Amino acid sequence: MNLYYVILVPVAIILLIFMALAISVIDLWVRALFAEAQVRIRDLIGMKLRRVPPHQVVLTYISAIKAGLTISTDMLEAHYLAGGSIQNVVRAMIAADKANINLQFQQAAAIDLAGRNIVDAVQTSVNPKVIDCPDSAKSASGMLDAVAKDGIRLLVKARVTVRTNLERLVGGATEETIIARVGQGIVSAIGSMASYKNVLENPDAISRKVLESGLDAQTAFEIVSIDIADISVAGVGQISNVGAKLETDRADADKIMRQAEAEGRRAMAIATEQEMRARVQEMQAKVIEAQAEVPLAMAEAFRKGNLGVMDFYRMQNISADTAMRESLSGGDDENQGKGK
Repeated sequence: MNLYYVILVPVAIILLIFMALAISVIDLWVRALFAEAQVRIRDLIGMKLRRVPPHQVVLTYISAIKAGLTISTDMLEAHYLAGGSIQNVVRAMIAADKANINLQFQQAAAIDLAGRNIVDAVQTSVNPKVIDCPDSAKSASGMLDAVAKDGIRLLVKARVTVRTNLERLVGGATEETIIARVGQGIVSAIGSMASYKNVLENPDAISRKVLESGLDAQTAFEIVSIDIADISVAGVGQISNVGAKLETDRADADKIMRQAEAEGRRAMAIATEQEMRARVQEMQAKVIEAQAEVPLAMAEAFRKGNLGVMDFYRMQNISADTAMRESLSGGDDENQGKGK
């Protein structure tokens, strides 16, 4: 009899413990059942015994099933026990599935366990983000410093649009590597330019040259575009900007020379104008001289008999008729002008 009690009491205690555990998780089991994400009660009890929060696992599992994902509670429980965030993994998988991105649970779990923000990675893969180059938080001036072949120092700021490469997220280099590589590529591209003017006139050439260098190799990102946001010539007061100062002085000298040439051309134009006026006066004097010779020529013609009196009167009549017609035509023009 005593042996019977010795066996019965522990069994009863164990049954009571299991019943208490079952009662504590029955609400989760019902929720999962009506959500068509069936979970066995023994699995829920096992989570309790393994110190895994069944409430968190079940709700995450329901979200995954409702989103059409194919995972199990064992996978979620294993990831939780490994120290990962099952909510972030499932959220990332749901976002990737809606964006038609192939993201398996093992891959998402590996990214999460590697310390990367898997949700942010998927969002960046869907909606690329912009990175400043150089990083304004780590750069005193916020500009890249580059020198062209003609010695002119330029200050450049670029914006890099990147998309997360989920395949290389684990083990791939971070944003700092992208910023460093892009900065190096821009400085190198400007240094290969013959003149700073080529850079200012066509900054897209710098972007294309840097983009074609494959700077996103072995990184966790894919470079979508590199855009030159700002580019300017550095201040000429600095010693390193001797080339820019010389260019400025040369421009001032060219300006003075062009002004002197313009003054010379102006003086030549004034002299030519005066010369033309003198020639006009000379031509007018010749006309008057020729008109004075007309009566002498007519007198000579009378003496030699080449011109008769009737011829002279006829010529006078023609001149008078012509003068009258000219005066009449002038009067008509004046009357028409007044009528208007």
